[in-house]
Amino acid sequence: MEFSSSEDHELVEDFMDVEDDTGTADVDQPTGVMTPHIHCIDPSEGSMSTAGNELLPAADELGKNAEPYLGMEFVSDAAARAFYNAYALGLGFGIRVARSRSERRKGSEVLVMKRFVCMKEGHHKKKDVDSSNKKKRKRLSIRDGCPAMMEVVRRGPEKWVITKLVLEHTHVIVSPDKVREVQLLRLSGKEHADQLQQVRRNVFGDTGASGLFTYLMKRQSDNSGFFYNVQVDSGNCLRNAVWVDARSKMSYKYFGDAVYFDTTYTQNENMLPFAAFTGMNHHGDCVVFGCALILDKTESSYAWIFETWLTAMDKRLPFSFTTDEGKTMTEAVAKVFPQCFHRLCRWRILSKCKKKLSDVYMRVPELHNELKRCVNECDTMPVFDMFWGSILDKYGLRENTWLQSLFEARHKWVPAYLTSSFFAELSLTRRAETISGFYRNNFSTRAPLLSFITTFDQHIDRLYMNEAQKDLASFPPEQLLKTNSILEKQAASIYTRAAFEFFQTELIESLHHYAVKVQESPYEAKYYVERDGDPPTRHTVVYNVAEKKAWCDCCRFAFSAILCRHVLGVFILADIDMIPEPCITKRWTKKAKTGPVFVGRILEDENRHADSVTSRFSDLVCDAMRCGEKGALSEGSFKFAKEVLRKAYREIDKLTRAGPQQVGNR
Repeated sequence: MEFSSSEDHELVEDFMDVEDDTGTADVDQPTGVMTPHIHCIDPSEGSMSTAGNELLPAADELGKNAEPYLGMEFVSDAAARAFYNAYALGLGFGIRVARSRSERRKGSEVLVMKRFVCMKEGHHKKKDVDSSNKKKRKRLSIRDGCPAMMEVVRRGPEKWVITKLVLEHTHVIVSPDKVREVQLLRLSGKEHADQLQQVRRNVFGDTGASGLFTYLMKRQSDNSGFFYNVQVDSGNCLRNAVWVDARSKMSYKYFGDAVYFDTTYTQNENMLPFAAFTGMNHHGDCVVFGCALILDKTESSYAWIFETWLTAMDKRLPFSFTTDEGKTMTEAVAKVFPQCFHRLCRWRILSKCKKKLSDVYMRVPELHNELKRCVNECDTMPVFDMFWGSILDKYGLRENTWLQSLFEARHKWVPAYLTSSFFAELSLTRRAETISGFYRNNFSTRAPLLSFITTFDQHIDRLYMNEAQKDLASFPPEQLLKTNSILEKQAASIYTRAAFEFFQTELIESLHHYAVKVQESPYEAKYYVERDGDPPTRHTVVYNVAEKKAWCDCCRFAFSAILCRHVLGVFILADIDMIPEPCITKRWTKKAKTGPVFVGRILEDENRHADSVTSRFSDLVCDAMRCGEKGALSEGSFKFAKEVLRKAYREIDKLTRAGPQQVGNR
């Protein structure tokens, strides 16, 4: 299969860029071949995200490079690209990836060819003359048919060979400094505007964004709790949009402590640029906190999207914020969510390994599972480092640049290094259900945007209905119990089924651990906990007797808010037969959506707006939504809820008609 390939982003400084390769069709290529898209730079920002048409490194970052020749070998396509980059900079021309080819080997796609060309390669095809009288702007092209190129082909594991090579150019080449200047100009200004316009055409077709505006305005007229905002450019054309319905706002109040900004659309060029703010409810199921249409992928655009969404959520910050992508989004997250812990999705990174390590996976199929176990099952930093190093040594991968970059960025995605914040994950070894599956089944640029949004709204309705049904469902605890422990019976009575089953797993595991008290004071006791039959893997648990709080150096309680096996082992030794109140997190209990809500951090002074009309309105909407949730489940509950709400409305209306003084007295 032949296709274009935007170059993968590398690990840069202190973050990982895991955005998947995408591309947009270009008319000057043969059938079945596409050229890569360009990630643009916002002129107002001081940063950029690059892809296939990469910005070349500065001259002082490169050493002396030889001229390429037929038969020249490289350890990877990335090494070949880096070499040709350096060679191009030395002569004074820019390069891009024109095409690449993959073959299916042993059930997976393996990259076998990549061609690098001069930026001036090819010609833009002239489109058929439009018979209409509509005037069209003429656009200049930098391409003049330059034949310079270098093609490399995979000849074996870690062996790429130059098989085609043209060194001559048909244009005047410029100095290295001029190359950088030209690239910056190409990636800004008019080039940016043209690309943005093309994205709009792909999303809206010839009808423009009027249909989206109509949809958003209708949703708000139907429900005043619906929030939306749009961002436009200097030409009053849509750049980005964010919308949040009343149910999402209510769910965020309960479960907005950990948020995942799902940009699955970046995995496939045919997907609509639609993203969702999501989280995890008390049943361990996905819940949607809002939606975004992203036409302009710049730092300023992401910052606007995040700030707009945060406004819809009354400026309440989550404890953690997880994203799929790298540099551009990372900078926006740091700007808008400075108090949140920013994490990169490890599942996307592990999935990316299948492509980046395809050579190695063909030779060592078991490597992927070993990496997953290392990442998901090592519960301390030293253990992870040791296990990771043993894998590299076992398969001779110490020099693999991709794995090196992953290790350098481990503090952004490996659970053992993410022990200071909460992420609402009940299991580290099994990925919780997200809306990614829905994306894959419904995303397509060929489908109308409004049709997709309607389908997505129906999917959200099903999610809420499923949550409401689970809230009402009762399960006899005795049918689930596996021990005679009072701890287990208590957990079954307070936790939802999903949370209880996780707790139960930890409790049973604790029976295979033994704890030893090593230090005691009037206020707290210190224990060492080890597992039977394991190599020496000792955990330290400290239990504060006065405050009834436990801490373990595995920090899994901070990560998931469910007690770990090591703390439960201490409780068994110390004859603590009831879970202390401070060790129970309400968001995993059956009463998660009752009583006062204190999830997340407020960005502004909470008391300053406590008595505002907006604050009171938001609070009342939440109460009404709860009535709606329960009332819609059956005909009887619907009639009762309807009657109660109508009666309440009549009383409120009578009260407000009496005047401000009477309202105040009430």
